[in-house]
Amino acid sequence: MREHTLSIPTPERWGEGIVSVSKDRELELEVRLESVHEGILVSGTVDTVFEGECGRCLRDISEPLEVEFQELFEYSREEAADFEVQDDHVDLETLIRDATVLSLPFQPVCQPDCPGLDAVTGEPLAENAGEKPDPIDPRWAGLQEFAEQFGSAPAGADPRKEES
Repeated sequence: MREHTLSIPTPERWGEGIVSVSKDRELELEVRLESVHEGILVSGTVDTVFEGECGRCLRDISEPLEVEFQELFEYSREEAADFEVQDDHVDLETLIRDATVLSLPFQPVCQPDCPGLDAVTGEPLAENAGEKPDPIDPRWAGLQEFAEQFGSAPAGADPRKEES
């Protein structure tokens, strides 16, 4: 058995969704290699940081990511295997890339209770937490203009509501 701690940059951008691990981002690896009857059992963790946009409010986010992985690299046989020992070496890049990309969040958020964007203005709701008047139903807009013109209702009043 051998254990290694490595710090290597990503060779390319990993991930195609809203978030990804950028090229040359440092990967902190702790790897354990064990000789077993069928081949070499590789297990370990990778720590890195992913970057992208919040899936609700589109703010930039950057968060740490820790991924655990384990795979058996088989000695060459007549059957094709996903991971094989080649010339007494194992290539970990595919294993680490696949584990990292599959661990990226599908719908990342900047905070668990992110309210998202305002449907009308497109502004983040977290920034506009103040009271906003309810939008007037377009079917009542003509009556609203009439009421404002002749002063029978204060501006912004709902013409559907009767005063008692």
